[in-house]
Amino acid sequence: MAAKDKAAKAAAAAQTAKENPYLQRIIHDEELRDNMVVAFEAAKNAYGRLNKGKAPAKNLIEDKKLHADVKRSADALRDATAALRDAPKHATPTKKRKGGIGRLLLVAIIGGAVAIAVSEGLRNKVLDALFGAEEEFDYTSNTTPAPPAEAPAPTT
Repeated sequence: MAAKDKAAKAAAAAQTAKENPYLQRIIHDEELRDNMVVAFEAAKNAYGRLNKGKAPAKNLIEDKKLHADVKRSADALRDATAALRDAPKHATPTKKRKGGIGRLLLVAIIGGAVAIAVSEGLRNKVLDALFGAEEEFDYTSNTTPAPPAEAPAPTT
């Protein structure tokens, strides 16, 4: 009976995979698979270079080949994720969210920035709160001015 259960589970998993648009995209899109392989290999090379020889912090700063591997991996991952985003959506439409806390926070930040930019009084209050109130500065010299130099007498 265990064999029948395993076969039924395998069939259910195959059916789920067949209906998954992302897996279908990976199976049928050779360029997507190539991008994933390039990203993996470049990341593996970068990791190997990072742990080779010098201290990792020094490698991060100085190793140009490491920089190239990380960039190549990031570019390939970007291309792969763009291709996966283009995968067909599920047949059942999902309800789109029209806001939430993120949108509210964004509107509040933009509104605050505009208010500070427009209102000089509010801008001064914010600057005083951040950096402290401005102090008046009166300069008084402790030295006496030098006596004016006498002009040489004109010769004729």
